[in-house]
Amino acid sequence: MKNIQKLIDFAWEDRSLLKNIETIAAVEKVIELLDCGEQRVAQQKGNEWIINDWVKKAIIMYFIIRKMETMEVGMFEFHDKIPLKHNYAKLGVRVVPHAIARYGSFLSPGVIMMPSYVNIGAFVGSGTMVDTWATVGSCAQIGKDVHLSGGVGIGGVLEPIQAAPVIIEDNCFIGSRSIVVEGVYVGKEAVLGANVVITKSTRIIDVSADKPVEYKGIVPPRSVVIPGTTTKSFPAGDYQVPCALIIGTRKETTNKKTSLNDALRDYNVSV
Repeated sequence: MKNIQKLIDFAWEDRSLLKNIETIAAVEKVIELLDCGEQRVAQQKGNEWIINDWVKKAIIMYFIIRKMETMEVGMFEFHDKIPLKHNYAKLGVRVVPHAIARYGSFLSPGVIMMPSYVNIGAFVGSGTMVDTWATVGSCAQIGKDVHLSGGVGIGGVLEPIQAAPVIIEDNCFIGSRSIVVEGVYVGKEAVLGANVVITKSTRIIDVSADKPVEYKGIVPPRSVVIPGTTTKSFPAGDYQVPCALIIGTRKETTNKKTSLNDALRDYNVSV
């Protein structure tokens, strides 16, 4: 693996090396390992997530070495560089028409894909539901037993190379039409209500105690989050801009597989 990483790093600095058979084989091997889950763009070591920049380099260079081709699936036709995943029955994954996952993404056994999309480099943990019209962007890391509700948008990232992917840890519930992008980290068992939008610059304000506590780019584990607004001053005056409000923490008595409404009912919030 260290030899493959060196070949990837050398080719990243000198793209002429992408003409070499050895370099091409190294790039293709990385994508193969991503596809079967033996390699990840990011992995957890203790409480820290380590980003494998060289893997993202391999994905970008895979686009360079691949040629456009026409792919026919029944009556449908696609024209792209990246093949689609296959052998879902062998993988133990349920895929409902018209769900699509690209080669180079990994779906763990027990994943359910309603009509949805998972991009190259993404990792989806076992028991996770990718619900209708939800999208999992390139390199996003989704944990076990997560529910990505209808229309959820999980952002992808390839460049800049050092940028972290979105990370959704185990047992999270992401409400319908929520958007999580720009490398935001959502801790274990967190609940995001419908229409919560979190970017790296979004103010995430914990209002559950006497004094507010503010976060950016991080949703602490077990947080219950709803959309809110906060006042921001501009030259033309003060206006309300979107933010995310942490209104409490998920109770121990709340089942990890509970519906979003059940999780928010403890705080008298309906969505």
